[in-house]
Amino acid sequence: MLHSAFASLCQGEAASRPDSLEQLVSAAAQLLPMLDVIPNAAIFIKDVQARYALANRTLVQRCGLRQLRPLLGKTSAEVFPAQLGPGYTEQDRRVLEDGLVLEDQLELHLYGSREPGWCLTHKWPLYNRAGTIIGLAGISVDLQSASETHPAYQRLAAVDEHIRRHFSRRVTLGELTRIAGISVAQLERYCKRVFNLTPRQMIQKVRLEHAHRLLHSELPITEVALQCGYTDHSAFTRQFKASTGFTPRQYRQATGGGPALA
Repeated sequence: MLHSAFASLCQGEAASRPDSLEQLVSAAAQLLPMLDVIPNAAIFIKDVQARYALANRTLVQRCGLRQLRPLLGKTSAEVFPAQLGPGYTEQDRRVLEDGLVLEDQLELHLYGSREPGWCLTHKWPLYNRAGTIIGLAGISVDLQSASETHPAYQRLAAVDEHIRRHFSRRVTLGELTRIAGISVAQLERYCKRVFNLTPRQMIQKVRLEHAHRLLHSELPITEVALQCGYTDHSAFTRQFKASTGFTPRQYRQATGGGPALA
């Protein structure tokens, strides 16, 4: 897969690493014509200040731009809307300062129409030959439509429907496997193939979608958490922030929702 190839590039042997980010960007720029034709993936390289050093056309368009040049030298916080950009930049700094490797992070992004959608994001720190972090590379792949041609689709559609009906309470893998009539291992594997998500990510996605809607109302945030299946308010806050970069309170304030009541 595309993100696997990027991971191999970013985590190569020390002897094959570049001396500087500029050297790496220069080499990667030769691949831009190929990366520019990938419509469902935003691909980028950033410097140690979390500023864009290279990006494909898909990402440029999602930033509301027509050309790459105006994007270069800017952070996500400077080019994305206030409810998304700062969270991306905070995530970048964790990669750059702590060497965090981010894989399969379910999060919100924007399509060319500026409408929100879901993606799976992967980010890796970039090292030079001396082992110093000189930047990061990332790819955010659109969450594709379910594969209705897969032999297990009907079983898994029933699983998806069950999640959507009961997400406000604890949903266990055991009950999902009983609905599908398959083992946990098969459920994990088939959900990934059909929905591009693990069962836990499917539950998380439905809950967070509902949370986004409720945060535009006047419900207290603790009640939003409960209605979305989180009995632990802190767990809701952590998961919501992981997908948006904001706490529920910050998101409500940034999007002009109801009062930020705890």
